Amino acid sequence: MRSLPRLALIGNSLPRRCGIATFTTDLQQALADGLPKGSTSIIAMNDGDRNYNYPPTVEFEVRADSLRDYVDAAKFINRGSFDVVSLQHEFGIFGGDTGAHILALLDRLTVPVVTTLHTVLTDPNAAQRRVFSRIIAASARVIVMAEMGRKLLIERYQIDPGKIEVIAHGIPDFDFVEPDAAKAALGFADKTVILTFGLLSPNKGIEVMIDAMSAVLAVKPDAVYVVLGATHPNLVREQGECYRESLVARAAALGIADRVIFLDQFVDRPTLLQHISMCDIYVTPYLNREQMTSGTLAYSFGLGKAVVSTPYWHAVELLADGRGCLVPFGDAAATGSAIAGLLADEPRRQAMRRRAFKASRSMTWEETADRYLATFESVRSMAVGPVVGAGTAQATRSTPSIGLGHLEVMTDDTGLLQHALFTVPDRRHGYCVDDNARALLLTTMLAKLGEQQIGETITSRYAAFVQHAWNADIKRFRNFMSFERSWLEEQGSEDSHGRTLWALGATARHDENRSRRRWAEQLFSDAYAIAESFDSPRAATFTLLGLHNYCAAVSDPAASALRLRLADRLLVLFQQVETPNWVWFEEGLAYDNARLCEAMILTGKATGVGAYLDTGLRALGWLLERQTSASGLFQPVGTEGFADVREVPRAFDQQPVEAAATIAACVAAYGATGESKWEPAAGHAFSWFLGKNDLGEPLVDVETGSCRDGLHPDRRNENCGAESVLSYLLSLADIRRLDRMNATRAGIRAPTREPTTPHSLRQPRGRLAASQVSQPPSTLPSA
Repeated sequence: MRSLPRLALIGNSLPRRCGIATFTTDLQQALADGLPKGSTSIIAMNDGDRNYNYPPTVEFEVRADSLRDYVDAAKFINRGSFDVVSLQHEFGIFGGDTGAHILALLDRLTVPVVTTLHTVLTDPNAAQRRVFSRIIAASARVIVMAEMGRKLLIERYQIDPGKIEVIAHGIPDFDFVEPDAAKAALGFADKTVILTFGLLSPNKGIEVMIDAMSAVLAVKPDAVYVVLGATHPNLVREQGECYRESLVARAAALGIADRVIFLDQFVDRPTLLQHISMCDIYVTPYLNREQMTSGTLAYSFGLGKAVVSTPYWHAVELLADGRGCLVPFGDAAATGSAIAGLLADEPRRQAMRRRAFKASRSMTWEETADRYLATFESVRSMAVGPVVGAGTAQATRSTPSIGLGHLEVMTDDTGLLQHALFTVPDRRHGYCVDDNARALLLTTMLAKLGEQQIGETITSRYAAFVQHAWNADIKRFRNFMSFERSWLEEQGSEDSHGRTLWALGATARHDENRSRRRWAEQLFSDAYAIAESFDSPRAATFTLLGLHNYCAAVSDPAASALRLRLADRLLVLFQQVETPNWVWFEEGLAYDNARLCEAMILTGKATGVGAYLDTGLRALGWLLERQTSASGLFQPVGTEGFADVREVPRAFDQQPVEAAATIAACVAAYGATGESKWEPAAGHAFSWFLGKNDLGEPLVDVETGSCRDGLHPDRRNENCGAESVLSYLLSLADIRRLDRMNATRAGIRAPTREPTTPHSLRQPRGRLAASQVSQPPSTLPSA
C-alpha cells in the first residue's frame, strides 16, 4: 500500500443507515489499514438535526441544510494539513437545490478533490446538470464503479476521459465456502435460501420476488426467501412501516407467509457476511435500470454467490460472461423460472459461483484502497502551485497569432464601446476612459513588439478620447460618456484616473509617433500630481505603472519622488496587513490583484529599492498559490468573494482582467529576476483563456481576438465586451514579450507571425532594432 500523510473523506458515515454511509466507512477503514494511525478522517453529513454516535474517525459533522456548516467544513479541511479530499456524491445527501450546498465547501478548498460518483444521470434536469457539472469541474479526478458511468460522463457530460477512473466497489476478502455452516448457525439448516439484503424501499422490487416464489417452491418446496434489512429511514419518516406491512400482506395473500421471512435489522458487516454466506441464491430484483452501483450485489458476488438480477447497469457489467443470471425488470415469471432453473442444476450453479468468485479477487477492499491511494497520489502531485513548475513552459506553449477583428468591431469613430451583447456592440452603455486608455496601452505594446500594430487612425481615436476626457479645470479625467457623446460626470473614479496615467506613461515612452509621445508626456505631466491625494491602493498601483515608463522617458524629479512615495504607501499597507498566512496588501482580494505585485516589482527593479521588489515577488507567489485550484488549474479570484476578509478566494465569477494582471505580473517578475519559475506561471494563467479552466471551455476566438466576459459556475458569459477583449489581447502581447525574452536568452530572434486581422487595422512597421533584441531580459521595456 502507498502512503499519504492525511486524507479527508466527505460523505455519510455509519451508524447512519444508508448505502453511502456503509461505503464511506468501509473505504475509510480500508485506506486506514495501510496508513499510519490518524491519517484518515471522515467529514460526516447529517440529515437535519439528527445526531449519531459516530466513532472517533468522524472529526467533523455537517448538517445537510446548514450552508454555514459547509463553509466551516472547508476551513476545517484547509487548516487540517489534509493532502486530498475524497468526496462521495449521491443525489439527495447534500442540502440546497439538487445538493448545491456542497459547492460552498468545494469552492473554498485549497487541496485537490477526488469525487466518487455513486450515480450518473442520463437525463438530468437543468439544476441537476448545473450542480453536477460544477462538482466535476472542482474535482481533480472523478471515480465511477462501472464502465457505463465512464461512457456517460464522456458522451453526455463531455468530460475529459483522462479525468475519469473506473474503480470497482470494494468487497470483503472472504473465503469461498459452502452455505451449510452459516445456515446451521442462523437457524436455516435443511432450507434452500434465497436472500435479498438492503434498506427496503419500493424501487428494490421485493414484490416481484415475492410473486416469483410460487415457481421456486414448485421446484424446491423447502425454499425460503429471506429479506434482510430495515426499512429506509426516509421512508419510515414519511409513512412509517406501511411499505413493509404491504409486503407481508402480499406474501400472506399468496399463501406463502411462512416462506417469506423478513428480518427487520440493520446489521453490521460480520452479521451481513454470515447471512450472505448461508444463501444458495442472491437476488437483486431492482427496478431502476440506471442504478450505477449496488454494494449488496458487489458483496454477494465477491462471496461467490449465484446471483439472479434485473439488468441495471452495475449488474449487466458484473454478471456478464456467465458470472450471474439476468432477468427482465418486473417479470416475476422470468425471475421465478431463472431461480428454479439454477436450483435444479447444481453443476451450472456451482460453475457460476466459481466464475464470480475468481472475477471478484481484484475487487477486495485492499485492492480497491490501493487504487484509490494511487489516484490520490497522482492528483496530489498535480496540485503543485504554478510558481514551482506547474503550467505550460514556453518550449511547449503554442502562442496564438494576434487577432484584432473584434476590437475593430467594438471601435467606432468616437472610440471603444464598453459592452457587447454576444459579439454585437451594445451602444446603450456608451464609452469609458478606462477602456479607451487600455486600448491605447495595447497599441503601444504592439508597437513595441514590432509584430503588428493597430492602424494610425484607430490609435488616434483612442488618444483623442483620452484627451477629451481630461477636465483641465479640476485636473481630473472624466470616465463615462453616453453614446450621444455627452459626459455623464465631471470626474471619474480614482482608479480610472490611474489607468489613464498608466496608458499615457507607456505612450510617452514607446509610441512610434513622436508627436503623440510629446502629447502623452505633456498630459501625463499635467495629470499625475493629483494622484498623491488618492486613497485607492489600485489608483496608486496604476499610477506607479504609468510612472515606471514616464520616468524612463522624461527627466522629472517631482515624478520620481512621487513614484517613491506611492511605492512606500503600498509597502506600508503590506507591512501592516501581512501575517504568515496572509501575504497581501489588503484584508481581502478584489479586482486586478496582481497589478499591485507588478507595480512593486517594476518599481523595485527600476529604483533599486530591494524592499519593493521583494514585496512584489512574495505577494505574487502567495497570490499564485491561491489562484490555483485543487485540480491544478488557474482559478482567478471570483467576484463573489470581493467582500470576504482573509478568506480563501471564491471560485466564481472569474474575470479575464484577473488573468491578464497575473500574466503581466509574472512576466515582470521573470524580467526582473531571470528566475525560470515565473515563465510557466505566466503560461499557466494564459491557458485559462484557451480552455484550461474550471469549465474546460475556451473563452477566446483566437482568429478575431474576441473574449467572453468570464466564467459563471455553470456557463461562460457569452458577451464579449471591451474589458475582456483588451484583457486577452494585453495578455497575448505579454506572452509574446515573454517569448522574446526567451529568444534573447537563447541568443536567437523570436519568430514573428502573420496576423489574421482585418487589413484596416494593420500598418506594417519595422521590427525591433538589433540593439533592442540583444538586451538581457531584465532590461526589456515593460508597458
